[in-house]
Amino acid sequence: MSASLQLRASSPAELGAAFTRLISRSSLVDGQPPFNDQALVDAASGARSLIVAEHGDVIAGAVLVGQEEFEFVVDPEFRRNGLGGILLDRILDGAEPGIAGWAHGDHPASRILAERTGFEPVRTLYQLRMPVPGSPSTGSGNEGDGIVVGAFRPGVDDDAWVELNARVFAEHPEQGSITVDDLHARMAEPWFDAGDFLLARRGDRVIAYNWLKVEGPDEPGEIYVVGVDDDYAGRGLGRMLMQRAFDRLRERGVSTAALYVDADNVGAVHLYRSLGFTDHTVDVQYRRPLAG
Repeated sequence: MSASLQLRASSPAELGAAFTRLISRSSLVDGQPPFNDQALVDAASGARSLIVAEHGDVIAGAVLVGQEEFEFVVDPEFRRNGLGGILLDRILDGAEPGIAGWAHGDHPASRILAERTGFEPVRTLYQLRMPVPGSPSTGSGNEGDGIVVGAFRPGVDDDAWVELNARVFAEHPEQGSITVDDLHARMAEPWFDAGDFLLARRGDRVIAYNWLKVEGPDEPGEIYVVGVDDDYAGRGLGRMLMQRAFDRLRERGVSTAALYVDADNVGAVHLYRSLGFTDHTVDVQYRRPLAG
């Protein structure tokens, strides 16, 4: 196959529907998308490079690579033919030392390839799921102590949310680096609905949030990101906003809730499991140690 395989730089806009089909085919087989949202946002803006492997006029695989991180996927029809190794060689050619890569789904083939090329697991991300509870939570818009829950206001809450998100996720390599432009890119996505973006306010201050990603009633509704200001931690705001999120998913006709959480975020994992979430899939980030 490699004799007729061509690798070239491209962009999501240039590939159009062909790139979307590759993602959809892989998602259907693997049970989850091959690229995370930030990687796709970065590829669209040019912050990450997109390299495609073409076999004739068919896209057999694709790579999204930035300065410190990469993700790649091989079309299910072209797997078990060494294409993963070819793509990884292309990624590593000229890459920064210590670059890391994600294996979404922690598939055996990914583990074998990582071991063969000297990569070691450094981070584990759980995807958890649960049925949306059938009965609504109690409580009104005012949650006590002057705290009110309402929908995100585009053009009004943008800067305040980005600032709070950066503080909440200051130690998080992806979430904490989201900019206003990144937020606007997500707001331009077909799935965005301001009513799915729940903010808790005390006076004019945004103190917590729970953002949902709902792509349709037949798809799991993702608890996209949850954050609570450190000044208000330990008051049950995270749990309250999770209940509000369930209410919103039920209103949207969604029957399953899903979320991603780092395995070492012990407090969040405990909260989600106490609500009824259970393991669905596991993502693993691999990194090749620096020499010496």
